[in-house]
Amino acid sequence: MTSERERQPFQKDSGLPSRYFNPGEEVGLINLGCARNLVDAQEILGRLRRAGCRIVDPNRASTVILNTCGFIEEAKQESLDMILDLVELKRQGKIRKLFVIGCLSQRYGKELLAEFQEIDGMAGINPFETGTIPEQVHLTPDHFAYLKICESCYNHCSFCAIPLIKGRFQSRSREAVLEEVLRLDQRGVKELNLIGQDITAYGMDIYAGKELPALLREICRVTRNIEWIRLLYTYPAHVTDDLISTVAEERKICKYIDIPLQHINDRVLKKMNRQISADETRALLAKIRSRIPEVRLRSSFIVGFPGETEEAFQELLAFLEEACFDRAGAFVFSPEEGTPAFRFQDPVPNSVKRRRYDILMRHQQEISKVALQKMVGAIFRVLVDEKPKPGENMYIARTEYDAPEVDGSVFVRSDKDIQPGTFIRVMITDALEYDLVGELV
Repeated sequence: MTSERERQPFQKDSGLPSRYFNPGEEVGLINLGCARNLVDAQEILGRLRRAGCRIVDPNRASTVILNTCGFIEEAKQESLDMILDLVELKRQGKIRKLFVIGCLSQRYGKELLAEFQEIDGMAGINPFETGTIPEQVHLTPDHFAYLKICESCYNHCSFCAIPLIKGRFQSRSREAVLEEVLRLDQRGVKELNLIGQDITAYGMDIYAGKELPALLREICRVTRNIEWIRLLYTYPAHVTDDLISTVAEERKICKYIDIPLQHINDRVLKKMNRQISADETRALLAKIRSRIPEVRLRSSFIVGFPGETEEAFQELLAFLEEACFDRAGAFVFSPEEGTPAFRFQDPVPNSVKRRRYDILMRHQQEISKVALQKMVGAIFRVLVDEKPKPGENMYIARTEYDAPEVDGSVFVRSDKDIQPGTFIRVMITDALEYDLVGELV
């Protein structure tokens, strides 16, 4: 066990200082949570490699860093469970040092450090560099990458702890974004996923306007190897006509829009502080589909928000049927400390929340299944993600309508040698629950 004198104090808003590590030290990182956390993890490992550390698989590391998520209750519990597992490994002598960083420690760092004596040091979130290009150790396959163009959120939804954890909304400078884009393009990346809590607000803090469309057009102009540009995630109240037109007109931009709506009932939307009504939501979806006929839409919803009546829930189910999202996910409402919704009256019982979640997901599963069936017989250009295992001949690929790690795949049987990162044309022959099966054209 580490003595109190040797333990590093909690460092809020500082990331993990490289001075905590020795040159040659074997460091492994376990990343939990979203793709934004993954980008932070890549930058942290880049700094440690520059400081002389050896980056290795966490299973072989003497020092382990855990990058936590603290967005909702389930994510917090996953982070706590992993801390407990790693603490036990340290007690057994299987790891020598343990550091915990990220969103959970940003919120509860001092408490966690007091609770777990085995933790050698703890830090909050990785500081967001708005004007620089940090060195990274890439944790994604060579052919796709995530690029975080902004941090935190411009809106303050009543249920969301992100602004409490991340602070004020920050856009990365246009120059820094383009410099990193060019570096990824020169590296041979084929798919660029632009990420942020709300990328549609890009530029509102530093350029006094919504500059995502202009940024996208410039990225399309300067890139040579990047062929797919994906937008993750778009806030409905900030989607402009200019953005819709840019997605429609630019060949490289995937005709895929992830637009978290959270609900459709006006009373619930108002309590959530979503700044958009049901009618405005329907009008926006109709406009997107009118201007981008081939678009595929993904959304997410919250069930069991305080005051969500059975009638409001049934309205949400009917809306799913009406809107026919190609992909949709759901969350059970989690009351987060410090948010306005934490104090809201009229809570929905946990059993009712869980029942509504199960009903919504089964409902959406049927909708998605119908959407996938409509793709059978069509030919799509897909990006190969994985080669077959030895002795097999089934490649794993994706259409432009499938974001990496969250959406479905296309299983392609072929005896040819096709490298990951290659685009191929495939005819869809079958549709599964969430995935497609195809053959090489």
